[in-house]
Amino acid sequence: MSLKKKLEGLSFYNTVVKPVHFVRAVAAGVRYRFPARKLRVIGVTGTNGKTTTCFMIWKMLNESGRKAGLMTTVAWGYKKLHNELNHMTTVDSKTLNKRIETISRAGAKYLVLEVTSHAMEQFRTLGVPVEIAVFTNLTHEHLDYHKTMERYKRAKCKLFKKAKFGVVNADDKHAKAFMKASKQYITYGIKNGKVRGKDVKLSPEGVEYACGDMKIKTKIPGEFNVYNSLAAVAVGQKLELSDKEIEKGILALESVEGRMTRVDEGQDFTVIVDYAHTPDALEKVFKAIGEVPGKVISVHGGAGRRDETTRAERGEILGKNSDVVIITEDDSRDENPEKIAARFVAGAEKAGKRKGKDLAVVLDREEAIAMAVKVARRGDVVLLLGKGHEKTILRGDGAYEFEDIKVARKYLRKKVKEIEMKREAEERAKKLKEEVERKEAERKKKEEDKYGNITEYGVGTSL
Repeated sequence: MSLKKKLEGLSFYNTVVKPVHFVRAVAAGVRYRFPARKLRVIGVTGTNGKTTTCFMIWKMLNESGRKAGLMTTVAWGYKKLHNELNHMTTVDSKTLNKRIETISRAGAKYLVLEVTSHAMEQFRTLGVPVEIAVFTNLTHEHLDYHKTMERYKRAKCKLFKKAKFGVVNADDKHAKAFMKASKQYITYGIKNGKVRGKDVKLSPEGVEYACGDMKIKTKIPGEFNVYNSLAAVAVGQKLELSDKEIEKGILALESVEGRMTRVDEGQDFTVIVDYAHTPDALEKVFKAIGEVPGKVISVHGGAGRRDETTRAERGEILGKNSDVVIITEDDSRDENPEKIAARFVAGAEKAGKRKGKDLAVVLDREEAIAMAVKVARRGDVVLLLGKGHEKTILRGDGAYEFEDIKVARKYLRKKVKEIEMKREAEERAKKLKEEVERKEAERKKKEEDKYGNITEYGVGTSL
């Protein structure tokens, strides 16, 4: 283990290095002349749903003619989006300011920025004036860094203290803290909130609901996307977009890579890739897929040097909601993948799963995905969870190129090809059999035409 990693493991490390983060943030702002001051910034924070909410707001603004840039876990840019290759939601202050400057120079007038609790604690958004702060939800995550839920919540609330206006999920149990931190705010939700979603209809193709005089539709499924889109509606209203512009903008978003992304190569079962890596996010994915005609096969693992306390819990959630569980690697970093997997196995076994029956440990993620695709049958759902859009996997000796979606496509194509070859072979065998039977029938008919039905004379068929 390197000296840096050893130091990071010390309980007081994060507090000691705070001044360093502050100095770096000031230096980055000065170097790039605080470029965010030229933009109207919408900052989105929360445990889950941040990325999709950002994309919805970004799409809505651009569809309405407002020029909006985007910076999220998945991608960043203005007219052309670039893949985010770092395993980081809100990048370091230097990169952040450099990208904001690029977005501003490209002609953007707005910026939709995904903001993490780490970013707030480490001053990464220092000098970024936030006009609207959006809160999606708060559940157990990042306690390896924040230690307690209260400190985690306080870090998130810092965004609302610096913002001019807050948009708060009123159905979340922590909503009051974010309302209190806001100078002014509006709330949204299904059960509570001023911006209310009513008559909600869920389908595999998306969600639909009424909101005031608007009929909101999304092309991304899951009840959580009711909440994500309601947050976008509230932002749109605050920015004085018309009802039509809001409706059209939200509907225009086709998908977000790695967020309930379906991978289809013509197979007769469903494969979904999702970034879910918290207990709450996993629960929401299982709820979103609803009733499944076949079996649910889940592939998931835990990242190293990240919150260990949820590993067994996540394993139990997988065990309860899946017919088959395959535990694999995530970004293990310098942690032993076997030890990480053991905690997930313990949780899955608590839910009744048994190794060799409906529970497997396949530490190579590609092999795990290959296994899931191989055992899947018509009507099944395969869930590849935890990495979503990410383009690399972090192991003890560095980063390796890896994408769940690409790997899934590779083995799906192989399986579809094998099925097609088998079907073609069966078809050829069937035609060959039919040809043999046809020729035999023709031979018998020729014999009858030549000799007649000699059995009528009691001679029999043997001469």
